[in-house]
Amino acid sequence: MPYLSLSWLRDHVEVPGETTIAEVAEALVSVGIEEEEIHPAKVIGPLVVGRVLSVAPETHSNGKTVNYCRVDVGPYNDEPGTGKEHSELASRGIICGAHNFTVGDRVVVALPGAVLPGPFPIAQRKTYGHVSDGMICSERELGLGQDHDGIIVLDRQFPALSELAVGEDLIGPLQLGEEVLEVNVTPDRGYAFSIRGLAREYSHSTGAVFTDHGLAGELPPASDQGFTVEADPELCDRFVTQVVRGLDPHAPTPQWMVDRLEQAGMRSISLPVDVTNYVMLDLGQPLHAYALESVAAPIVVRRAKAGEPFTTLDGVERELSDEDIVITDSPNGQAGSRLIGLAGVMGGLDSEVGEHTTDVVIEGAHFNSVSIARTSRRHKLSSEASKRFERGVDPELAPVAVQRTAELLVQYGGGQLDPVRFDLDRTVPLPAVRLRLSEAERLTGRSYAPERIVEILELIGAQVTRDGDELVVQPPSWRPDLTGPAHLVEEIARIDGYDEIPTRLPATATSAALTPIQTTRRRVAQTLAQAGAVEVLSYPFIGSAHDRQHLAADDPRRQALRLRNPLADDAPLLRTTILDSLLDVAERNAARSNPRLAIFELGSVTLPAGTVPAPIPGVSQRPTEAELAALHAGVPAQPWHVAGVYGGPLGPSAVLSPTRTWDWADAIAQARRVASAVGVDLQVTRAWVPADTPRIPGPPVPTPAAAPEAVAPWHPGRVARLYARRGKALVEVGLAGELHPQVVSEYGLPARTAAFELDLDLLHDLVQAEPVQVEKVSVYPVAKLDLALVLPQTVPAADVERVLQQSVGPVLESLQLFDIYQGSQVAEGSRSLAYSLTLRAPDRTLGSKEVAKLREKAIHDLTKRLGAELRA
Repeated sequence: MPYLSLSWLRDHVEVPGETTIAEVAEALVSVGIEEEEIHPAKVIGPLVVGRVLSVAPETHSNGKTVNYCRVDVGPYNDEPGTGKEHSELASRGIICGAHNFTVGDRVVVALPGAVLPGPFPIAQRKTYGHVSDGMICSERELGLGQDHDGIIVLDRQFPALSELAVGEDLIGPLQLGEEVLEVNVTPDRGYAFSIRGLAREYSHSTGAVFTDHGLAGELPPASDQGFTVEADPELCDRFVTQVVRGLDPHAPTPQWMVDRLEQAGMRSISLPVDVTNYVMLDLGQPLHAYALESVAAPIVVRRAKAGEPFTTLDGVERELSDEDIVITDSPNGQAGSRLIGLAGVMGGLDSEVGEHTTDVVIEGAHFNSVSIARTSRRHKLSSEASKRFERGVDPELAPVAVQRTAELLVQYGGGQLDPVRFDLDRTVPLPAVRLRLSEAERLTGRSYAPERIVEILELIGAQVTRDGDELVVQPPSWRPDLTGPAHLVEEIARIDGYDEIPTRLPATATSAALTPIQTTRRRVAQTLAQAGAVEVLSYPFIGSAHDRQHLAADDPRRQALRLRNPLADDAPLLRTTILDSLLDVAERNAARSNPRLAIFELGSVTLPAGTVPAPIPGVSQRPTEAELAALHAGVPAQPWHVAGVYGGPLGPSAVLSPTRTWDWADAIAQARRVASAVGVDLQVTRAWVPADTPRIPGPPVPTPAAAPEAVAPWHPGRVARLYARRGKALVEVGLAGELHPQVVSEYGLPARTAAFELDLDLLHDLVQAEPVQVEKVSVYPVAKLDLALVLPQTVPAADVERVLQQSVGPVLESLQLFDIYQGSQVAEGSRSLAYSLTLRAPDRTLGSKEVAKLREKAIHDLTKRLGAELRA
């Protein structure tokens, strides 16, 4: 993120003296530069000029000698008995351990309430038998340098401040009080990753006069006699080198530059490195300095060889790709044989500027931005240079930045420029963009005068010529993002002011309602929530879910779609059932000791079976209808399902009755509740029947004899297959029952955990195809009938209920199983099922004879189809 201070901003643009950093942030926001944070100043006052009135040395038991000083701090003096009022005799008492000052010296005093770098708050405290009412500061304590041998004596160390009065503020004069603005720049506006670019934007916002220090201006002419470079123009279209000799290797970086680097989050390293970093931050051009004795001309910019090793400045050896751009030199006359830098990202150890380096080669280049971005991500190496190159750097900036760097090295390092500079320049202007004058109004809804459009485009640095009702716009070299009319309109809108664009509410339909499928989904969610379950939302990405559920190797649910670029390497597939991801949620809940598990989810699943991938059409023209049809056909089916997982106690534990836990019957009941909410009546049958089980003639519901794995992850003996009617046929819509003990153990779920899953889209389609008819409420009385039947244990109760419904017909209002008996009073291998039937006709009262006939018919059908006997 770029950082900005007021003093640095004023180097490029005229900022009024009373302007605050918050006002600068507000101005930048108005042109699209987002404020990230305002960092406080290095020192928070009061920090004032003090005059030493007295010094009393005292030696204490620890052998240390300290001075108890009375210091005049002007209006901040504390006169005993009269409060904080100024008088000639008033002063503050301060303990100081330094001895390089005497009475009459003017010093820097931090008063209680001040905060020094660290942060180190200053407060009144008792020490060495006195109350110290502040602190007399050294350079290191203020962050002005490393000197801590004594405190600052202003008249000796800062003679320019000798005119300041006692008690006057020192934060401004010592440049300790600058707040720093951190901003967030969008990736398409790389020019704003510099003080130069931010100053330009501030000028656009406020109209302040901007001076562009990045223009070529008066530069020494380039020559082929300099430190030569060879480069492929597709990789690097600009490369400038300048040699500076005779640098003092121990020359310190000026404090003002160190301060600005620290404002930007950088630490001072050495003068050559600091200067290149500072110019990069200031102008936006990444630079690099090589030790001249470590490199041999010519420098060659080329593609790396696959697997080529290179050790970067951070000491890490990296294996390069043939897509990386590298900077090489030519030792022993072998052009491009040795790597000295990973272009646009980081230099190498072999050519690093060291503590004894006196001669350097300064490099300023312009590389292919896409390649730099890929290299940075490939090697997970993000540098300040790569951040700028991948966003776009002004190709005309390299010679200006190199010259500025060289001048600073000469000024502060005592070096001397070589008389020639090398400049490999193969840059081409950015393509011109044609803009219809009406386009701005079409895209923004605001009318702009042609003169205003031209004014704004020229303000951002573009060259504009008019061609009838169109403008031919040549973008400036620092704006490679301006490639189409919409980009120019965006500039017009933001410079003129987004707040000038009128606000119009979109026209809305007079009646808005949920679609039928939305209504179905919402009704299902509400139904399950009202039944005591909690809705969850899981990610549809899975890894080993099918193995954990013990699905058979040939199970069609294993045919999952694999993502080309998954968010997580351990979850590269898209789920084919909701349980694939819902069981993970259940596992996390159980692992966190959630005693009651009742969760459900509605969401899409991906079923790629039968999908034929379509080729990706080109972008040169609109896809044909056949290509569009192929693309649509290549999209896998993604129906919505609903699933639930239930385990542990059904509710809070009761005092006088045992606590019941969720079981397979509850899962089936929840599935039926969902179908009922949609408007579908489910029919239930066993999901798996062993091949050797005798088949009893019964209703036409499929009961496949398959391997137990076919119903995984459910228990094969405690799972039901759920059907719904479509016309005269039955279609399978889901499964419900108890999970397999191995799956329960695998996921760490409560014993006998149950689950269900239904195809919600299929249920919805069934209702849409055959809308539910609401039956008329009958006013006639009911007739009740009880039947106790003895049947083989292998006959499911659901089969009995279907036969009763078919036999009794439409007068059957309700059917309730109220007793199950197995014991000595029935034959071995059989059980007794007792049902209560409620009968009611819509148009008449049912007589005893009619009820008796219905009873006889039901018993006859049960005996014939299921082998039932009436229990005495």
